[in-house]
Amino acid sequence: MDGGHSHSGSRNSDSFVVKVAEDKQKWPVSSSQIVSHFGTSGLSVAVATAITHPLDVLKVRLQMQLVGQRGPLTGMGQVAAQVLKKEGPKALYLGLMPALMRSVLYGGLRLGLYEPSKYACNLAFGSSNILLKIASGAFSGAVATALTNPVEVLKVRLQMNANQRRGSMAEMRTIVSEEGIRALWKGVGPAMARAAALTASQLATYDETKQVLIRWTPLDEGFHLHLLSSTVAGTVSTLVTAPMDMIKTRLMLQRESKTVGNYKNGFQCAYQVMLKEGPRALYKGGFAIFARLGPQTAITFILCEELRKLAGLDAI
Repeated sequence: MDGGHSHSGSRNSDSFVVKVAEDKQKWPVSSSQIVSHFGTSGLSVAVATAITHPLDVLKVRLQMQLVGQRGPLTGMGQVAAQVLKKEGPKALYLGLMPALMRSVLYGGLRLGLYEPSKYACNLAFGSSNILLKIASGAFSGAVATALTNPVEVLKVRLQMNANQRRGSMAEMRTIVSEEGIRALWKGVGPAMARAAALTASQLATYDETKQVLIRWTPLDEGFHLHLLSSTVAGTVSTLVTAPMDMIKTRLMLQRESKTVGNYKNGFQCAYQVMLKEGPRALYKGGFAIFARLGPQTAITFILCEELRKLAGLDAI
């Protein structure tokens, strides 16, 4: 009896090893599959960015109000009305070109590196549980941000400059000549922390929510599953990343905020903001972040899943 049991146990163990091996082999290895993998990620993020960009402009404006002061904050509706009245509708698309350029590069890397990171964890640990999914997301987000930070700095500078008539390259040259090449990596620490937290919370939540819904509901791969999972992911990632996003914006726009001395780093910035403006200030622009990140997450994942299906790739 025991012999039969151990034989059966070893057979189950063998089948598990084979299943894990099969999972590992699923990762695309041909150059065309790799291009499709990163291309679908970048394109889906770019489309989502183009649709939600006006909310990103409003978020930056909200985060930069009452710098270094306490006081009643203007709501998103009022800020939108002020921008439209004083600067016109075009102001809502300030910094769109660097935003699109960044979303193709950053989005492609952020989403694209998640699966290879997850498979590397699978190879190393023979598992891809929720903690390893979080680690994979954090790694891919941090690497993607470190590489694309200059484009993000350029984007937020253009978003705050309503009177800016120069193009992206002229602004880039101005930043480098006036502040040095290191200025292009201003805020890179909080940006990496935010991207690691965003990607970890967004992708791990999406991935795990999908598995739970497939297991416990009649839902299968398709629009409704992707919409529900991405809505949960958008909500979780907003709560986790809003304070980091605010600190990142403040650091990147230090030149614009002449009322405040230079922040030394992200921790000092967070401390100064809480001290001078109150803890709630860390969630300045929080509603705009959710209003943007919620739809952006949904559009990104739904579109990415459809594009992957068209390219013959597995679902995320």
